[in-house]
Amino acid sequence: MTGSLPLLSVRGLRKEYVVHAIGRRVLALDGVDLDLAAGEHVVVVGSSGAGKSTLLRCVWRSCLPSAGQVLLRRENGEETDLAGLSDEDMAEVRDEDLGYVSQFLRPEPRRTVLETVARAAMRRGVEDERAHETSRRALSAARVAEGLWGTFPVLLSGGEQQRVNLATGTVRPPRLLLLDEPVSALDADNTEAVLSLVEGITSTGTAVLSVLHDLEVVRRLATRVVHIERGRVVAEGPPGEVLGQGEPKGEEPRREEAAS
Repeated sequence: MTGSLPLLSVRGLRKEYVVHAIGRRVLALDGVDLDLAAGEHVVVVGSSGAGKSTLLRCVWRSCLPSAGQVLLRRENGEETDLAGLSDEDMAEVRDEDLGYVSQFLRPEPRRTVLETVARAAMRRGVEDERAHETSRRALSAARVAEGLWGTFPVLLSGGEQQRVNLATGTVRPPRLLLLDEPVSALDADNTEAVLSLVEGITSTGTAVLSVLHDLEVVRRLATRVVHIERGRVVAEGPPGEVLGQGEPKGEEPRREEAAS
């Protein structure tokens, strides 16, 4: 991380799920520490089930951590522990400071693509009369064809929905942007457009924490790479050091399944 104060500090983050069908607890995150500064792009890598997406959901607080802290430095310089906020206060933080682009779009029913993005813009503080203009620019930047703006998102293809999701998350660039496989369903041309969009957002000072599997994309976007296996950080550093010539490098820790 750079010498500036971190925008996000994750400390001792732990998440345990109870799997009632088998009567056991599964430890998804086991003491994760992570720092992220403004203008940095930290990419989380690891095998399937390592805890990468759970980490993003804990920061977004759609998933409540079992233990640990998720400290976000607000615009006034004070740190807020997102893990301890009420749902109402967390919703306010999302509107003011956070953006989240998941692999799947969950649109509100009976709202068009343009209305979906415009509502996100208004939640971020864009004035009502400017929300549609701002949303049109965001949809164009995400390569969503204008002919689709009046369509209901549920009628779009997976790749089109993913780009609408990106436009919603970036309609007014947040201070911290969370990306969970933002290009997984895109073709080569649209992938390039989305990657350029993410690079542009980072260059303006937005901090980005993402989960990516394509190592070439990781090398292109990442300031730092954090390698997670079995819920623990096993390596962290510049992409060249962590990724090497192929798969992420790092010693995989042993982790026992939590007892029931």
